[in-house]
Amino acid sequence: MEDPRVVVEREVAAPAERVWRALTDLEAMPRVLSGVEAVEVLTPGPFGVDTRWRETRRMFGSRATEEMRVSVCEAPRRYVAEAFNAGMRYESEFRVEERAPGRSVVRMAFSASPASGGKPPGVFLRLLNRLGTRAAARAVARDLADVAAAVETAGPG
Repeated sequence: MEDPRVVVEREVAAPAERVWRALTDLEAMPRVLSGVEAVEVLTPGPFGVDTRWRETRRMFGSRATEEMRVSVCEAPRRYVAEAFNAGMRYESEFRVEERAPGRSVVRMAFSASPASGGKPPGVFLRLLNRLGTRAAARAVARDLADVAAAVETAGPG
């Protein structure tokens, strides 16, 4: 069975550097993303590989907190964050590309797979994954819309 994967792309009327700052400013995340209630930064210093934070979101009517870690960072165009929970590995990849002056495309890919040594998902979990993929796509689209709203109203620069 192929691991569930969601990819959402959105054009943004802002320079790539501004989009990158919005995606990597962890302390501002609860103000930018409507689905994020709180962020606790766990590592000091600039955003990069091994940056860790706890992110609390409202999902499916309940609160969920995950510890995230940046596993890949190619500033200012791409980063990958991962989380582990209940035998699963979750990966979020963000890419930013400036297509024209002041216009960018931001792309987020989200996937879930059994963690190393974990059991493959059973039939019930596969069904939930299929339903969950649609819900995850809506959540990702909402996050990207929130980022666009934040950076497009920020003004020049």
